[in-house]
Amino acid sequence: MRVFAHRTREPGARRTSRSWLRRSAAALSLALLSPLAVAVVGTTAPTAQAAFNPSGIDFWVDSSMGPIKSRIFRANDGNTNRVVYALDGLRARDDLNGWEIDTNVVVELQKWNINVVMPVGGQNSFYSDWIAPSNFFGIGTGSSSGSATGSSGAVGQRNTYMWETFLTQNLRFALRDRLGFNPNRNGVFGLSMGGSAALTLAAYHPDQFSYAGSFSGYLNVSAPGMKEAMRLAFLTQNGFNIDAMWGPPWDPRWLRNDPFVFAPRLKAQNTRLYIAAGSGIPGVYDQPRSFVDLYNTANGMGLEAISLANTKAFQLRMASLGYGNVVYDFPPVGTHSWPWWADNVYRMIPDLSNYIG
Repeated sequence: MRVFAHRTREPGARRTSRSWLRRSAAALSLALLSPLAVAVVGTTAPTAQAAFNPSGIDFWVDSSMGPIKSRIFRANDGNTNRVVYALDGLRARDDLNGWEIDTNVVVELQKWNINVVMPVGGQNSFYSDWIAPSNFFGIGTGSSSGSATGSSGAVGQRNTYMWETFLTQNLRFALRDRLGFNPNRNGVFGLSMGGSAALTLAAYHPDQFSYAGSFSGYLNVSAPGMKEAMRLAFLTQNGFNIDAMWGPPWDPRWLRNDPFVFAPRLKAQNTRLYIAAGSGIPGVYDQPRSFVDLYNTANGMGLEAISLANTKAFQLRMASLGYGNVVYDFPPVGTHSWPWWADNVYRMIPDLSNYIG
């Protein structure tokens, strides 16, 4: 087991962090009135500007949710054996994956001769198979219509989310049959919602995923307050009903999708893990220039603190199982935002490269 304590490149980082902590105290107090409500939503702090990458191709696959688009980025050496899936956060959009919109990590992955698969869409999904479309007593809520949501704000979701099935069956074998991609010993990583989902996919589909990375994931969703937090977060994100996902809080599906609970599976399968979370202390990427920026940075601090608590609980759980096939990455600064997650990927890539294909 290795633990990375990443040092920021910013001179005087500690003094700057303390300064921002003092200056953000008032906004943080406001943010903490509702941090659990948005704790699993995704990024709130300023993001990197990358946007559309012309080297990617649109790869459409039919599913029970309708046609789903993924963005495919080929390895520089043209191999089809080394594949990683990059999962988005709770605010996943229907046009591009957040890893493409807000980071340039795909360029480095391609340099390491890794093929990158970025599913598009699936906001609020946790990349799970849901039990029903999201609505309340048959009255429509849910997301705006889009190819990857299969839903409409006017009538609620038309189709039940089936993202686990899509990723592990529909997309997996379409990539094999149409592009020749290796369907086994792939990697998967994600941020926030996607980090939790990456571990779930690896736990239940070990033939497909030999490697899983979680950045600022929620890895103990059965912890006190987490279910209530997720319910409120879903409501604030286009009015999703979380009971349509894993049922009411006492439903066993919640345990099935809790990394803290299914940790023994990861040990039994000897899945290689990369687990990261920031401290919540702002650093070089957090430079608020307005009250809105300040509020968002304060939110990002609170969200990352909750994620860190979840991730540390998962680390203790794995330690109690005697599991050491994992890299822990806990940098001394970092909020819940894309630039920090991109840094996580850059540090992870050499390890990922050794365990896929």
